[in-house]
Amino acid sequence: MRKLLYLACLATLPAWAALDADLVAARSGGPALTQAVDSAQGSLLESYPRYWALARNLDQAGSAEVQAFLQRYPDSVLAERLRLDWTKRLARSESWAEFAVEYARLPAVARDEDVQCSDTLRRLRQGDGDAVSEARARWLSQRSSPAGCSALFDALAASGKLNDAELWKRVRLLLSAGSVNSARAISQLAGQPLSAAQVNSPSTADLSSVAGRESALLAIQRQAKNDPNGAAQLLNSLASRLPKTDQGYAWGQIGLAAAKRMDMWNALSAYAKADPRQLSDEQWEWWARAALRQNQWDTVAQVTADMPDTLRNLPSWTYWQGRALKQRGKTTDANSRFARISTLNSFYGLLAREELGTSVGETPARYSPSEREISSMRQNPSVARALALFDIGQRFARPEFREDAKREWRFAMRNQPDENLLAAAEVGRQAGFYDMAIYSADRTASLHDFNLRYLSPYRDITQRYARQLNLDEAWVYGLIRQESRFVHIARSGVGASGLMQLMPATAKWVANKIGLGSFSVNDIGTNIQLGTWYLRHVFDGLDDNAVMATAAYNAGPGRARAWQSGEPLEGAIYAETIPFTETRDYVQKVMANAVHYTANFGGSALRLKERMGWIPAR
Repeated sequence: MRKLLYLACLATLPAWAALDADLVAARSGGPALTQAVDSAQGSLLESYPRYWALARNLDQAGSAEVQAFLQRYPDSVLAERLRLDWTKRLARSESWAEFAVEYARLPAVARDEDVQCSDTLRRLRQGDGDAVSEARARWLSQRSSPAGCSALFDALAASGKLNDAELWKRVRLLLSAGSVNSARAISQLAGQPLSAAQVNSPSTADLSSVAGRESALLAIQRQAKNDPNGAAQLLNSLASRLPKTDQGYAWGQIGLAAAKRMDMWNALSAYAKADPRQLSDEQWEWWARAALRQNQWDTVAQVTADMPDTLRNLPSWTYWQGRALKQRGKTTDANSRFARISTLNSFYGLLAREELGTSVGETPARYSPSEREISSMRQNPSVARALALFDIGQRFARPEFREDAKREWRFAMRNQPDENLLAAAEVGRQAGFYDMAIYSADRTASLHDFNLRYLSPYRDITQRYARQLNLDEAWVYGLIRQESRFVHIARSGVGASGLMQLMPATAKWVANKIGLGSFSVNDIGTNIQLGTWYLRHVFDGLDDNAVMATAAYNAGPGRARAWQSGEPLEGAIYAETIPFTETRDYVQKVMANAVHYTANFGGSALRLKERMGWIPAR
């Protein structure tokens, strides 16, 4: 009966709508997929059911079948996805000649870590010296091991090209990442296998052996996560039996743990005894952050000067090194650092620009694409498919089609000049595909449209609730842009929903507070009403401080308070030293967004450093 009703509905739909329904049904496979392969023939989305059918049975597919698809739909995102998956299958079957051909055809941007490792393995087996160096570098630095990398590491370990020191470095890396079984397996290759007893009860370890020392270092690292002081005491008690290099490694672990727990004095004390040669990027960054929190600008200057080039040249550490130099009276050197990043419109770019005496209002003139440019971008095959898939996702409430649309859109934006990017952004805006409109506008290098980069849809609703609650409208928009990119049906991995990404319990609590009965959290007006009320609530509870309230909106008010210092703290330093990477990035982006929205809305110029202000003492 259900099938008859479905067929009756199809009969009343226009041809394109019936095809869309066929595609939705085909996504699950079965007879509907076979039917869709035929019904989609000659349509804009004809490649999709063919791709689904082939991808479902790729392990049984032959090379001829795969090549037929690749040749029929060249220069498409689906061809690229199929080639990547096919290349991985060729690696698993060790069909290296064909693998090499397909790998060479994959654009560099499409080569993930897995397939890169497989290519290194191919060349390693051919005796390529560069491949040995690449494999060794991954061995000593890479924590994750997708299938291709696991095969590469197995081959490297079996090749005899690793010395004992390199084997134990890998063991240490895996132990620190919590991959105990993998670490134990590698320790066997070194002739001193780590036993389960050593890992689980390090106090019984024999420190005269490498395995015993590594288990002791693991015990110190584990204790440091919850009790850095206790870990320091344990390390001191073992110091006479540990080599200096092992002690230096352990002090670096304790410094990192203490800094992330906001115990900056003990963190700096530990870092002073650490071995800089063994510090990870994360440890270098938290050394600098500990110095920032303690107002030790000489240490900030020294650490940012000594950290690896890849870190030192990041906008964040370029800015903080400039600030440290400025504090020491080296204005010329400081300004040269600020100038390097002053063209960026991100958090640290804006702060650097302000240090140089310029502001966000002095951005390049707006570029508006012509109707011809907009029309031409609509006809781009990948953009056209993206819009069609986006429409299906909206009408049928199927988020997987929306994800397909985003892949098509991103594929279409590769290597596009600024004019085309802005034309695409306008196409996305007109279609209501707001997140991809922002994606395109964000990528321009010289020509800009900040009204597209910082879109403000639903402004009548947002402005109404912001005014009712006496909230800064630019701040609210900065938060929504970061939360959902204006996707009103957005849902996070932890269950937050809607434009302002409200958790179910929070939405229900706020609804009860304001006397709202039944509600849909994805309704645009309702979500903004609930979200702005909650934002005002955390703002009121955190000394009317927007920086702390932004952190609280993402991580909770308790954490936002815990990250305060015993002394008043510069807002930018508070944000930099938030121990959750996601929340740190969130706060910085929301506050930078607010500066741009203020400029778009024609408000009074409030610089980012003024917005960040000062965080009151705990």
